[in-house]
Amino acid sequence: MNFIETRGNDGHFPTKFSFSQAILSPMSSYGGLYSPESLPSLDQAFLKDHLESDYKTLAKAVLMKFEVDIPEQVIDRALALYDQFDDPKHPVPVVKVTDRIFVSELFHGPTRAFKDMALQPFGTLLSAVAQARQEQFLILAATSGDTGPAALDTFRDKPNVQVVCMYPEGGTSDVQRLQMVTEAGKNLKVIGIKGDFDDAQSALKTLLTSDEFKATLQQKGISVSAANSVNFGRIIFQTLYHIHSYLELVRMGEITLGDQVYLNVPSGNFGNALGGYYAYKMGLPVAKILIASNDNNVLTQFINDGVYDLRGAQVQPTKSPAMDILKSSNIERILFDLLGAERTRELMLALDKDKYYQLSSAELAKVQAIFAADYCTDEEGAHYIKQHFEQGYLMDPHTATSFKVDATQVDNPAIKSIIYSTAEWTKFSPSIVASIFGDEQVNDETALQKIAATGKASIPAQIEALFNLPAVQDKVIDKTEIEAEILGFFEG
Repeated sequence: MNFIETRGNDGHFPTKFSFSQAILSPMSSYGGLYSPESLPSLDQAFLKDHLESDYKTLAKAVLMKFEVDIPEQVIDRALALYDQFDDPKHPVPVVKVTDRIFVSELFHGPTRAFKDMALQPFGTLLSAVAQARQEQFLILAATSGDTGPAALDTFRDKPNVQVVCMYPEGGTSDVQRLQMVTEAGKNLKVIGIKGDFDDAQSALKTLLTSDEFKATLQQKGISVSAANSVNFGRIIFQTLYHIHSYLELVRMGEITLGDQVYLNVPSGNFGNALGGYYAYKMGLPVAKILIASNDNNVLTQFINDGVYDLRGAQVQPTKSPAMDILKSSNIERILFDLLGAERTRELMLALDKDKYYQLSSAELAKVQAIFAADYCTDEEGAHYIKQHFEQGYLMDPHTATSFKVDATQVDNPAIKSIIYSTAEWTKFSPSIVASIFGDEQVNDETALQKIAATGKASIPAQIEALFNLPAVQDKVIDKTEIEAEILGFFEG
């Protein structure tokens, strides 16, 4: 499988990259990304063949369809990490919540968030490629809360890689922050920055495309890559669980093979939704992909009006902080697939320069043919959390946003909805306690215990242990100091 550039080629990069090349060097010409030159077909015969497949078997079959240039034994070793999830036989449970709404729980991995689904195997792949090439890599990660812990966990003590993770000070939950600042792996560095996630992501992209930064590291024998969803190595694994969740509904007898479903995704950087889009393009029967936002609702405006407008916009802190993002990187891959490289370059450069672009009516129609969107306020999210808790289902604030969107954007209630739950309740317990009990000023430890005392949930050991670990990586710097801080990591 070959990968091509979303903004076209500027003569400084090869016109095509292999999968292994694309995951090692995820940024391309004109500051663009890499996308598949073509997608494999997952027709009815493929889906029928895997009706009885477990998650690992299905995952391997899809990866082999992509014809990735990774040795089969490395793929097997990477996928074996799903055996470390709560239930090795069912790493992604799909739970029936109402007659037509099903929640695909993506948070049963080591860091209790959906990023484990992609980053657990991705870490093994990237490290294996680096070893095969006998090269050292710096992996950069910018996080709004979940990518960071998952990246640090998967790359801990992996050969040939070192990781620097940037998070916005005050922009994550306390549990997410503790998962990062207590990380003691010798090949890992955590940096808090004074700013928001967009500042962290902008710094990451700047460093990935900085010739000076890369040349400085090359002098030390180190190349640069990324763990964010700008890296297609993340996206390919985020495609798998959409296919699995669909087949689970067939196995549960809720749909018949070939029936359409809604995919309902809480969205920040759009990688999860992009995985669903690729699954749809490959042949998964999807009626619409529903995009849920919080008060940072640029994606709602983009999908409903065809306008991406960041002029004067500032990130609004919400109860669903992993979605507190204005500049969603993976929209670029959607634009590329629908509109081509030339138009994508024009739109993305306009966003970089003017913080604004607008689609034509014909272009917007292409987007709306598959996507629908709405946003959910904190108050609305609290309503859904309380309502479903009383009915027996406990969810986090990000998942709650998708229940609002299901209520407003489903145009055919005969079609079942799959909502993707991106994080376990334990990562946002104070918000959940406030939603259910009205307690507004409760710390994480107290909130965790209060919810566990209801008898409807238990606290995983790895979350409970965080409060007794020392904070060994709690440095916070100005965003202008990031490059110097990273380079200093290699001086010691």
